Amino acid sequence: MDEFASIRHWTSGRQSESWQRERGVRLGIGDDAALIDPAAPIAGVGSPYEYIMAMDTMVETVHFNEVTMSYEDIGYKALAANVSDIAAMGGVPLQALISVSVPRQLGPEPMRRLYDGLYACAEQYGVAIIGGDTTSSPQHLVVAVTVTGAVEAGQALRRSGARPGDAVVLTGPVGMSAAGLHFLLAQRERGADALAGERVGQLVQAHRRPSPSVRAGRLLLARGTCHSLNDVSDGLASEAWEIAEASGLVVTLKEQQLPRSGSMAAYAGAAGIDPLEWMLYGGEDYVLLGTIEQNDAEAAQAAFHKEGLPFYIIGETSAGDPAVELLRSTDRGDLRQPLAKRGYNHFE
Repeated sequence: MDEFASIRHWTSGRQSESWQRERGVRLGIGDDAALIDPAAPIAGVGSPYEYIMAMDTMVETVHFNEVTMSYEDIGYKALAANVSDIAAMGGVPLQALISVSVPRQLGPEPMRRLYDGLYACAEQYGVAIIGGDTTSSPQHLVVAVTVTGAVEAGQALRRSGARPGDAVVLTGPVGMSAAGLHFLLAQRERGADALAGERVGQLVQAHRRPSPSVRAGRLLLARGTCHSLNDVSDGLASEAWEIAEASGLVVTLKEQQLPRSGSMAAYAGAAGIDPLEWMLYGGEDYVLLGTIEQNDAEAAQAAFHKEGLPFYIIGETSAGDPAVELLRSTDRGDLRQPLAKRGYNHFE
């Protein structure tokens, strides 16, 4: 099957022209490039609006292998990571370009499964797949995704807007993806029955099929009191440092207020690992970390809970040179522990 037949095999019949037209697409897959109507009305986004663009790449042996991810999972997560970046700006995802570099020995069917996952994520978050590129790869599979989104003009939520005295908030638990990855790798090392009996299903799901917080981002934008926002891709501590440095202040996280999944904590105990390590430095949770006016934090939490969405108030910001610290309660009183500026880094 040649390149063009492969593309048709992977993409044909997935999304109707009328469905894509509602997302601003005038010409999708099948020509030299796609055409987008920059003035098309976007459901749920006020005019005038600005476009958001984000790109992520997943590389075999770096982001996944045959043990940690199925081909469907690879496709789903590759798109979800980009959707999360749009959510972190308070935006709505619209269109996606997919670039794949495929080892010759892989064959068309695994890639068909990968596109099954891509389109499953696209359907869930209303993303039109409009084109991309396909090349061969000498050894490993590479999937690169570019996503466009939209947000009301001048209202995008950025890392640099935090103010001293803000509450630090989080839209979901952290550490679950890292725990799921640990289980999958331990399973490979010790056999299929590794740590059998532990409740790890939702941890594995968190790693393989993350849920970008698009609705949460839109709710925070609409409140008008959210000053900064970031998605937790490289770890909670790393993302807090990004806000601290971009905004020029101190971010204090309160250990007792960090959301801790029961299944993650139970698995960490069985594995002999401090769950805080996964929570602070694990990454790939794709929840949102941000700052909001202190006097609106509890009202925002109530509004989220009314929508059935998680929302945690986990700290505060203060004036000072950029820093991130963890406030821990001990027998000797509160202890402020500086948090290292680390998380996943491709070049370390």
